[in-house]
Amino acid sequence: MSEPSSPYTALASYIHRADPGEKAALARLSPDQPLRPHEIAALSRALLSAGLAPETWRPATWRRWALIAHGMALAGHDGAGRLGSQLARAGVAESRVTKLLTARGDAFTQLLPRVLRLLASKDVRPNWHDLGPLVLTQDSTERDGIQDAEQIRLRIAGMYFSEQARKAAA
Repeated sequence: MSEPSSPYTALASYIHRADPGEKAALARLSPDQPLRPHEIAALSRALLSAGLAPETWRPATWRRWALIAHGMALAGHDGAGRLGSQLARAGVAESRVTKLLTARGDAFTQLLPRVLRLLASKDVRPNWHDLGPLVLTQDSTERDGIQDAEQIRLRIAGMYFSEQARKAAA
């Protein structure tokens, strides 16, 4: 799950080791806006360090990976836990989790950084092995992509509500 060859692990490691200016540039990205030249430079360095090949990507793919890099710069990465449990542990309200998991497109892109800032404020780092694939597929129009995104959403919701039930029983 957290194998070193994962682009999520490699990207998170690069961002964690990056100098403060580079990390700040990634944290200031506006993934819902067209990327500016200095943002493209910082993002390109991060993506290439993770072994990705962005030179062939469409603009939508750039925006998705910009959101992932932005999120990692904001909240870090913890591949040991499950995202649903991490959301519950951070005390993210059920309504906010539901809103995030039902959002698509621009609404998702606007909600995710807010949730990530909340996680960071509670010192909880999200698992990008769970979250990254959702970012990449959440607004897919292809049948397989839609099914993959829905499966990810249900897995996150299942872990969140299981953790909530455990906390309520304790």
